[in-house]
Parts: sequence; structure tokens; C-alpha cells
Amino acid sequence: MSNIVIVESKNDRIFMQAMVEKLNCDIQVEPPIYIDDYESLEGLSETRLITTLKALEADLQKRDIEKIGIIIDIDNDSEQERLEWVNKCIKEVFESETLLSTKQFIDICGDNGTNAKLACYFTNVGGRGELETLLRAIKAKDSTYADCLDSWKTCLESQGKKINQKEFDKFWISNYIRFDTCSKQEQKQAGGKCSMSKFDYVMEHKKDIWDWDNPALDDLKEFFKLFC
Repeated sequence: MSNIVIVESKNDRIFMQAMVEKLNCDIQVEPPIYIDDYESLEGLSETRLITTLKALEADLQKRDIEKIGIIIDIDNDSEQERLEWVNKCIKEVFESETLLSTKQFIDICGDNGTNAKLACYFTNVGGRGELETLLRAIKAKDSTYADCLDSWKTCLESQGKKINQKEFDKFWISNYIRFDTCSKQEQKQAGGKCSMSKFDYVMEHKKDIWDWDNPALDDLKEFFKLFC
């Protein structure tokens, strides 16, 4: 029997796979849904999740899937709003119970009569955010370069300009990776070794820049342990 986790983006997949390996769980992280970072989870994005679930529904029997997980960002929504959105997508594909909370399985049944269990988790820190928010919370190295962006943000605001928290967290992580954690040698190839666009390199060679025992990861670990 196999366990499948659906994620929102390539970088989510890379990070979640690293977490799975840390926990020594037998889980396959599926190719991401590729929901655009800057679009709300509506319309086309909803269609993408439904399409992904339909593909899994067709594969349930031949792949012998036992458990399915869905991990998406909570962004600025409440847990209840996200649950309602996920439930709507699930019910387009499966006969199922209703997800009432995260980190709890419901039974789902496909058209071919095959059954599986499904649970979801929303990436967050303190009830808001996304992957970069989580990464910022679990940074393990000195972050002087990235932290100085707070002064830049204050300067912007004093000039009547604003940057939203989502964009700021992304910028903070980009600076942390490039300037706080990259060696001088790596910075000669910054595009390939010191950026979120090459997050696979970062996670393969520099896992120690993250604190894997940080309490901010406790809920996510609980979710993955459902599959272990």
C-alpha cells in the first residue's frame, strides 16, 4: 500500500520530502499542483486541485493507495475557510465524509468502488502564512543580512510605500539563503546555489540552515506521522 501527499508548489514538495525523510516515513510526495503564488485559491486553482484528485481517483486501484494527504498554504484565510474550499474540491471527485479539521482522516470512495483515507494540513505559523513564513520561523543560522530588511521596510512605510507580509517573507528568505547562509564560493554561482529557484540544491546541501526541532514544525510533524 502507498501513501500520497499532494502539495502546492515545487518548493513545497522539496521541503515536505525533506521532512518525510527526517521522520523516516513511507510517503510519496506527488508532483505539485502549481497554484500560482500570487493568485487566490479560486477558479482555475480549484480546477487544478480537482484535476489532481481525479487523476488519483483513477489510480486508486492500480496504485493501491491507502492514504492521501493535501498540504496547501493557509495564507490569510481561517482554517474553516480553507476546510470549506478543500471539502468542495473533494466532493467534486469522491463520495466522502466532510473534513471538520486538519490532521484527521476521512474515508473517501471513488467511482470504481475503491476506498482510501484522506487528510489535509495548512502550512502556517500562528494561523497565517505559507512555506516562506514557516522557513523564516525555523531559520537556524545568524540572519543579520535578512533581519536588516526590517529597517528597509520601515523606510518604505515612512515614504508612504508598503510591501505586504507575504512578499516580505519571500524577500527575507531569499536574502537569508543568499547572503546569510551561502559561502563565498557558492555566491560565485548564486543563481544556481543561493536562491529559492534552486531550492533543491539548498535542501540537498544545506539542511542545517533550518532548525528541524523548532516547535513551529510540531503540527506538520503530527500530520506526517498519520502516514507513518
